[in-house]
Amino acid sequence: MAVDVHTHLVPKGWPDLSVACGGDGWPWLRIDSERAAMIMVGSSEFRPIGPQTWDPSVRRADMDADGIDIQVVSPTPVFFAYDRPADQAVKVARIFNDLTLETLAGDDRFVPFCQVPLQDPDAACAELDRCRAAGHVGVEIGNHVGDKDLDDAGIVAFLNHCAETGTPVLVHPWDMPGGPRLDRWMARWLTGMPAETHLSLLAMILGGAFDALPPSLRICFAHGGGSFAFWLGRVENAWHRRGDIVRGCSEHPPSYYLDRFFVDTVVFESASLRLLVDTVGEDRVLVGSDYPYPLGERPVGEVVRKAGFLTADQQHKLLSTNALRYLGRSDE
Repeated sequence: MAVDVHTHLVPKGWPDLSVACGGDGWPWLRIDSERAAMIMVGSSEFRPIGPQTWDPSVRRADMDADGIDIQVVSPTPVFFAYDRPADQAVKVARIFNDLTLETLAGDDRFVPFCQVPLQDPDAACAELDRCRAAGHVGVEIGNHVGDKDLDDAGIVAFLNHCAETGTPVLVHPWDMPGGPRLDRWMARWLTGMPAETHLSLLAMILGGAFDALPPSLRICFAHGGGSFAFWLGRVENAWHRRGDIVRGCSEHPPSYYLDRFFVDTVVFESASLRLLVDTVGEDRVLVGSDYPYPLGERPVGEVVRKAGFLTADQQHKLLSTNALRYLGRSDE
């Protein structure tokens, strides 16, 4: 069995959000043909998409071609609406969460993850509970809400609720900084995403979030945990040498927390995968792809299957066992 824990969906034909949720400037879908559409934000083109994002039969065919048995299917972060009033974010979350279940139609090859109005922790907990009762298995959250990182008290309270309910969490970078230096060459995706994910992990560690949360929380950081694995030594050195500034609220050095989170394999190169396995451990790395977007990995899992340094047992862990444990489907 092989499990892909990092894929996205865009339901086709969602309602006019300015009417359904209130306010202007919502994303909308420009239908260009039966097999092509464009996610628009206002009058700007955000991302071209095809039937892989909304048609389960196309997804299943691609999964079969890549040797993937199960996909975790999460929202596309442009719809998080964290910058909106909470009541609007609640409405859009309910719309997309319900459309996700309708689109996937109970197919057990798909594991649906919901979105929540993270700017309002109480509303986020309520929406999570509603979604769990309806069929969602986990939740995808962005790595920050405005200037609030994952060590914010309200976000920590939500994550504690996830731990209490046994809900797996996928942290995905979003809303990367822009500007002339980052608007070339997709630099926001090539440098901003790794940096944002690194920062969110630092917030969990140095901000004391991991100390405040139970070890039972199953949380995965997308895109290989960003640049965290490469710079762990730098953070560790700073924690010991400049503890007056760097230690923050953390009770232990950064390396102490390596068994508290998972990362996916969206790193593309064997050398990078080796660094991940060496740093966070063979039990903490899960296959991910970022399917169906063009910066994702295809065939899915290729970096694991072609990694000559992995033993057969380690490959099995990365392809399936670790993901099943993350999803709460295995006691291994």
